[in-house]
Amino acid sequence: MAGMRKALPPVLGCLLVAVPALVSRLLGVQLAPQLGLLVFGAGVVAASFVLAWAAESAEADISGGLAIAILAVIAVLPEYAVDLYFAYTAGHNPEYVQYAAANMTGSNRLLLGLGWSAVVVVSLIVASRRAGKPVSAIVLDSRYRLELGFLLVASLLALIVPLTGRIHLVFGLMMLGLFVYYLVRVSGGDDDETEELVGPAARIAALPARTRRPVVIAMFVGAAVAILLCAEPFAESLIGSGEALGVDRFLLVQWLAPLASEAPEFIVALIFAIRGRAGMAIGMLISAKVNQWTLLVGSLPVAYLLGGGDSAMVLDARQVEEIVLTAAQTLMGVAILLTLRFRLWAALALFGLFAVQFAIPGTQGRLLLSAVYLAVAAVLFVVHRRQLWPTLSAPFRRRPVEAPAAPQRDLVDVEL
Repeated sequence: MAGMRKALPPVLGCLLVAVPALVSRLLGVQLAPQLGLLVFGAGVVAASFVLAWAAESAEADISGGLAIAILAVIAVLPEYAVDLYFAYTAGHNPEYVQYAAANMTGSNRLLLGLGWSAVVVVSLIVASRRAGKPVSAIVLDSRYRLELGFLLVASLLALIVPLTGRIHLVFGLMMLGLFVYYLVRVSGGDDDETEELVGPAARIAALPARTRRPVVIAMFVGAAVAILLCAEPFAESLIGSGEALGVDRFLLVQWLAPLASEAPEFIVALIFAIRGRAGMAIGMLISAKVNQWTLLVGSLPVAYLLGGGDSAMVLDARQVEEIVLTAAQTLMGVAILLTLRFRLWAALALFGLFAVQFAIPGTQGRLLLSAVYLAVAAVLFVVHRRQLWPTLSAPFRRRPVEAPAAPQRDLVDVEL
C-alpha cells in the first residue's frame, strides 16, 4: 500500500487536470476556441504524461529493443490521434488536407530539430560536469545503427511524395509494412539490458507484479480514452483559435499541436539526459522519429480513405515543399549519426536551421533551407561513406555489416 500511495498521486493529479476536458466533451459543452484550446490542450498533455509513464512502467514486463520501440510508439500516440483526425476529416472535407500535412511535418521537424538538439546539449553538459572536462560528443551503442538504417530507408521512400504530389494508399501501406518489419527486427535483438526508470514510472514499476500490471493497464486505457475524446475538440479549437486571433491556421496546427502532444516525450528524454542516460534518451527519440516517418505517414492515406476520400491525398505546392523540407532535415539527421556519434556542433546546426525557418518563411525560405539540409547531408554522406552501406543495409541483414570505426578525436562516451 505504501508503494501505491507514492506511485499514484502524480497519475491522479494528471487525470484531474484532464477532468474539465472530459466533462465538457461528454456533456457536449461548446467552448470558445481559445478556452477550448486551453482546456482540451491541457487534457491531451495530462493524458500524454499518464500514457508515457504507463509505457515506461511496462518495461518491467517487456525487455530488450522491443520495449524501447513500444515506448516510442506510445509516446507519440497523442500526436497520431490529432493528425489522424485531420486526415480522416480531410476525406470528406478537402480543406483539412493542409492540416494533416501541417501536423505531420511539424511533429517530425520539431522532434528532430528541437528534441534531438536539446537532449544532446543537456547530455553533454551533464557529461562534462561529471568528467571534469569538456565532452565533445555522445557515442551511441552500435545497436542504434538498425534504427538509423530504417530511418534512412524511410527518408528515401518519402521522396516519392514530393515527386508525385500525393500520399497514395499504396505508399501508405508500404510505409506501414516497413514499420511492422521494424518492430519485428527490434524485437529479435539480443539486447536485454534494462534501462533505469525515473520519476512516477520508476515507482509504478517497483510495485509487485500483481498490482503493477492492472495499474499499468488502467493507465493505458484511461489515458487512451482521454486522448481520443480530446483529439477532435482540441484540433478544432486550434483552427478556431487561428481564425479568432488572426494567426495562420496552418502554422498553429503545424507547431502548437505537436508541441503540446509531444511535451511528455521531450520531458522524459530530458530527464534521462539529466541523469546521464544519454544513450537511452537519444535512442528513444530516434525510435520515435522512425515511428513518425513510417507509422504516422503511412496511416494518413488510410485515415483519409476511411473518411470518405479516394486512394490518394493530393497535396498543394506548399504541402509538397513542407514534406521536401522535412525529408531533407531527416536525411541530414541520419548523415550526422552515421558514425554513431552526436557532436555538439551537429546539435547546434540542427537547432539553428530549425529556428531559421521561422525567420525566412515562404516558398523561397523552405526551398533554401531544404537545399542547405541536403548539401550538409551530401557532404557528410561522402565524408562518412564507409559507414553509409552498413547503415543502409542494416535493416535487411540478420547480422548487419559492422562499419569501420571512426576516428576517436576528442570523443568521450557519456554512457560511463
